[in-house]
Amino acid sequence: MAETEESPFGGCLEKLKNYVRTRKGTILAAEILISFIILICYAASSYGGYTAVAICEMVFAIIFFIVFMLELNKQFVVVNWLWSDLFRAAVGAALYLITSLICVIGGTGDGARIAGGVFGLLAGILFAYDSYTIFLELKSSRQHAAATTDDAV
Repeated sequence: MAETEESPFGGCLEKLKNYVRTRKGTILAAEILISFIILICYAASSYGGYTAVAICEMVFAIIFFIVFMLELNKQFVVVNWLWSDLFRAAVGAALYLITSLICVIGGTGDGARIAGGVFGLLAGILFAYDSYTIFLELKSSRQHAAATTDDAV
């Protein structure tokens, strides 16, 4: 009789599937995917210097995806993960919007650069939306913390 053994990655895959189904998991997965597409577009263009933004933002999104998926944010409380994530998303939105506008405006004759710029504008909007959702979460957690009072006299 063969015993069915669960693979050591079974729990991790279940966490991955469950986290991608959440709103934050979907946003982070979309940020990783669109950063990878932008990386390919910029790498194919004659101006490869813009790949640094896509690489950095993709790596940071992967790190935060893993931290939130494995719930390491609850174990490492030294770092304020919500504020760090807000800073990451806001900087990502600003960098993508700036570099994408430069690429779209000055990318005459370089189709890959223009395509990367268009995807970068979409990524800037996605990162801005992520910043907005994190800000709302921070705002609601601050109001809940301020509302708790001790009635003991």
